[in-house]
Amino acid sequence: MTNTNFYEHAFEHMERTVNVLATRVPAPRRIQFRHSFVYRHVERTVHQALVQKLARMVSSLRAAKLLLEAGFVQEQAALQRILDEITEDISFLSFSVILGNSEPSHKNYLEWFFLEEFDPNDAVVSSKARPSVPRQKIRAYLDRCVSGPKGSSKDLDASKTVSKAYSGFVHAASPQIMDMYGGAPPRFHMRGMHGTERQAEHRADIWNYFYRGIMACCLTAKAFGDEELFVSLRKFEAEFLRETGSDYQSNEWLQI
Repeated sequence: MTNTNFYEHAFEHMERTVNVLATRVPAPRRIQFRHSFVYRHVERTVHQALVQKLARMVSSLRAAKLLLEAGFVQEQAALQRILDEITEDISFLSFSVILGNSEPSHKNYLEWFFLEEFDPNDAVVSSKARPSVPRQKIRAYLDRCVSGPKGSSKDLDASKTVSKAYSGFVHAASPQIMDMYGGAPPRFHMRGMHGTERQAEHRADIWNYFYRGIMACCLTAKAFGDEELFVSLRKFEAEFLRETGSDYQSNEWLQI
């Protein structure tokens, strides 16, 4: 079975996870907003936040896959930068439940996550200030969960490097833009890079985001205390890794 087929199976598992877990939390309610309404989770629990983050993760991963197939790898990479933060956030929240070691930063995260963007009582539509837990603090917490109380500066450095590289695609830095340049004669490829070596590289790269997406679902199932779903996802994760990758990277790198 090809990687593409396994990606579709991954989507099936991830979407099923979101749909199942969404039934385990109080449903969103219709809340009046100006002259209409919006849907909101009024309880604002950690499990509701996890369901929301998972849903956005799956949607963004599908969008990244569509951009890849069309050859728009710059835009795919920008979405992967978003996925980096979403999967970190899922781990950040999940570990606080699984390990029972919630910190003040978790309380702040949830408060600010559910904070409304606009004031419905303001006659002029104006955005509110939205605080956030520093990304460095989230990564340091995850590092301690994985590496022990003292953490690992090597792991933190690796995550920072990846983040910085993909941020270049988000903010359109020159080195990343120049990945669009090439061919005979050399030119900027503004209609995607279909069939080029760059597309092949990004096709191999997206494997990591599928794998991390599966693991994010595993962690969330564990945070919900759903052992049956957790075991099912771990079984698929092992199959996915065995059939599509080696040494925790896509086997498609071997074809480039």
